[in-house]
Amino acid sequence: MIILGIILLIVGYIVPISVLTYIGWILVVVGLILTILGAVGRGVGGRKTFF
Repeated sequence: MIILGIILLIVGYIVPISVLTYIGWILVVVGLILTILGAVGRGVGGRKTFF
């Protein structure tokens, strides 16, 4: 999820499509939150890591 968000951020900045940039930021933030939850021992959806 984090990797997809970073890819969308890069594409959103290269090609001036603001929707891709917003979706990229949302995916990065959600991915980081899920990764932090997994690191403290609270798995979400059966996973402890979301890439």
